[in-house]
Amino acid sequence: MYVSFFKRLLDVLLSFVAIMLLSPILIIVILLIRLTSKGAVLYKQTRLGYKGNNFELYKFRSMYVDNNVSEKVQVFQNNAQITAVGKIIRRYKIDELAQLINVFKGDMAIVGPRPCLPSLQKEFNDTAFYRLQARPGLTGLAQVNGNIFLTWEERWEFDNEYVKNITLFNDVKIIFKTVLIVLFGEEKFKK
Repeated sequence: MYVSFFKRLLDVLLSFVAIMLLSPILIIVILLIRLTSKGAVLYKQTRLGYKGNNFELYKFRSMYVDNNVSEKVQVFQNNAQITAVGKIIRRYKIDELAQLINVFKGDMAIVGPRPCLPSLQKEFNDTAFYRLQARPGLTGLAQVNGNIFLTWEERWEFDNEYVKNITLFNDVKIIFKTVLIVLFGEEKFKK
């Protein structure tokens, strides 16, 4: 019952409430991005979603527009292509808050496997395909167990475990741990 009905209902309610409550912060972020570097405020990228369908993922732009970084490369905090505002919003995961729109629209969930680039699908093993049976999330089991410090195969194992055990209790645990990671930094929680 939770997976088939209540999870989506909670996603809609939580994303709407979060957008309303966080709107002052979101407006400040929009202004800071607009005033400190040229380019659009939102960065849009095609990602692989539920049942393998592509969707446009939103993020607040944290890098210079004319950067030469491939979209397939994991960009870490010390990269010179990240703007001054970008360093702050990345550290506190504020750049990801634009995805609340994706959650409200139904492209994503609050908790689920993180959506990857469609090109990564050709590298999927059997475990990785299973992750497409859940709506991708703002945060997920892999994100609270090492995230960028994990290999793709390790992330897919966590995603697989999550999809097999979707419960309200597990989602609440992941959200709680995500808050701790945002407050204290990802490095403190890497395995």
